[in-house]
Amino acid sequence: MPEPTVIAATGTVVAADYFPSYAVVGLLAVVGVLFVAVAFGAGRLLRPVVPTPEKLLTYECGVDPVGEGWAHTQVRYYVYAFLYVIFAVDSVFLFPWATVFAAPGYGAATLVEMFVFLGFLAVGLLYAYKKGVLTWT
Repeated sequence: MPEPTVIAATGTVVAADYFPSYAVVGLLAVVGVLFVAVAFGAGRLLRPVVPTPEKLLTYECGVDPVGEGWAHTQVRYYVYAFLYVIFAVDSVFLFPWATVFAAPGYGAATLVEMFVFLGFLAVGLLYAYKKGVLTWT
């Protein structure tokens, strides 16, 4: 059974009552750091180290590198992916809104807030369209 909380003359809880909780968290953090350090140290001691030119060669997917290391990549693919992520993350906010909108007493306020939110999304989409970002060339 835990001890009762000691309250100072001002009516506040004494900070010393929280020390055991923080000590447990600190102990777990130290144990976690030690566990990772021991695992990395054991891996470093037990692994075989035989460097050869083939092992030091950079490759991707098992294919030997041929030619220059620089490759031109079209930026428009990243722009499409970035726009998708933006609108997908924003659409995630529609689901909690729908649950709050169904609750009594929140109808008009949440409806106005959601139309403001959708307005910002529409302005962003219109801006991307006007800049020519959405044209696939």
